[in-house]
Amino acid sequence: MNRRNFSKLTALTSLIGFAPGQLMSCTTEPTTDLKISLAQWSLNKAIRAGKLSPLDFAKKSRSFGIDAIEYVSGLYTHHSNVLDSMSMEELSKELLKRSNDYGIENVLIMIDAQGKLASSNKKENQSAIENHKKWIDFALSLGCKTLRLNLSGENDLDKWTANSVESLTQLSNYNKNINIVVENHGGLSSNGKHLANVMSLVNLDNCGTLPDFGNFCIKGSPKNCNEWYDKYLGVEELMPYAHAVSAKSYHFDENGDETSIDYIQMMDIVKRAGYKGYVGIEYEGNKLSEDDGIIATKKLLEKLI
Repeated sequence: MNRRNFSKLTALTSLIGFAPGQLMSCTTEPTTDLKISLAQWSLNKAIRAGKLSPLDFAKKSRSFGIDAIEYVSGLYTHHSNVLDSMSMEELSKELLKRSNDYGIENVLIMIDAQGKLASSNKKENQSAIENHKKWIDFALSLGCKTLRLNLSGENDLDKWTANSVESLTQLSNYNKNINIVVENHGGLSSNGKHLANVMSLVNLDNCGTLPDFGNFCIKGSPKNCNEWYDKYLGVEELMPYAHAVSAKSYHFDENGDETSIDYIQMMDIVKRAGYKGYVGIEYEGNKLSEDDGIIATKKLLEKLI
């Protein structure tokens, strides 16, 4: 609002007994640049147990009142037998039909177990790149704007960095209509400084990060970790390159707050970075059911976005 219009508003509101700010607060709807999506991994136990078909992901998301979803490739490959009975093209058509039926936006797909993109073995590395190109095509056919991949295959930092930059550059240039993002997902990729450095070296608009609030184990596994990277520092380092955000959650207290991650601090980091887009629920706890964990995470995010 410019100064002239504000002066007119001041004069008008003085006549009817309201301060300008009061009138604006009454007439302006609150807005946010952040929206909530649901990561399919939140339902991995039900899918792996055969209790929920991965084809019903859109329908399940709608039952939570969430209208944007993030697929996980492994839940259609090695965690189920879906792709044993249909081709990738048939699968994409079926998922697109179902998402349209339920008014769901296909936001992102997470790709796992498709090869080591940071490997120093040229043959292994190139095979991984070709595998991921197939999934880029798949993601685009679904209407996804972003594809998440992993950077594994090398423990030497310099080699990991060089190999990661080369693979990401090839994949990001393969099709400029999709964002190629890397999640902090173990090993060197869970060091925020190292992964941010890779992004600065790639330096492409459609290549970035997917900061995950919880995946900052740099030695060992999350359940048996020998060394953790500071998760708040890590998210802050990765946010300048973020095309997506993963709201990892495990356990909640009686007030509905996550007990191992300070969500107020995390969401403040996300907002201060100027991020606009989806924050994906990824519940991985074992005290609440998957459904209840998703609902608890959604309620917490709704208070903070």
